[in-house]
Amino acid sequence: QVQLVESGGGLVQAGGSLRLSCAASGIIFSINTMGWYRLAPGKQRELVASITSGSSTNYADSVKGRFTISRDSAKNTVYLEMNNLKREDTGVYYCNIVTRPYRNYWGQGTQVTVSS
Repeated sequence: QVQLVESGGGLVQAGGSLRLSCAASGIIFSINTMGWYRLAPGKQRELVASITSGSSTNYADSVKGRFTISRDSAKNTVYLEMNNLKREDTGVYYCNIVTRPYRNYWGQGTQVTVSS
């Protein structure tokens, strides 16, 4: 059974930092892309950042320069370092993993709340 366990969310003041982690287990195929999406109140779920097996990264324009995604392939774990957090970063953050051959897995979500 595939499990994606997220941790690291919480309440932080604007300008603060958080580090999200997502550890995957039970995946039998090769992991291709790992990423983080967020669902903010009143908005659609959006890609925050992703990283490929070759360590190519992609970021939403709104987080460039503030967030850093990384992965530990040996541990099937992806991280999201979030600095200089803003109120608009508030939302539920979901870990996503895509394998080869194609399978698409989601974590349960972790809440990030940024207060002013």
